[in-house]
Amino acid sequence: MLFNPQGKRVASYDKIHLFDVNLGGKNNESYCESNTIIPEKDVVSVVTPFSNIGMSICYDLRFPELYRDLTARDIVILTMPTAFTETTDRQHWELLLRTRAVENQCFVIVVNQGGQHTSKRRT
Repeated sequence: MLFNPQGKRVASYDKIHLFDVNLGGKNNESYCESNTIIPEKDVVSVVTPFSNIGMSICYDLRFPELYRDLTARDIVILTMPTAFTETTDRQHWELLLRTRAVENQCFVIVVNQGGQHTSKRRT
């Protein structure tokens, strides 16, 4: 969600690309977000007095066509809250963030959840 300085919600976005994957490995790590989440249908960008902002979430990071759609809307900043797993974080997270910033010539503001979760998942 994006709020203006007065605290009013001006936009919200739910991820388009759901994380349905089997990572395997010693713990047979797998996730199926489509069991509990309905994907967003629309690309969301917001014109603000500061700059145009494009919204995305976590696994969206792996799909460059979303960011091409956003840059066609003259965005300057991409926002992206994430909860990359410990496994995928080490291998892909920073690399993909840098890639999206460079290929779209924009700033990327991101935060990644971290720690041990009750489901025994590590981010």
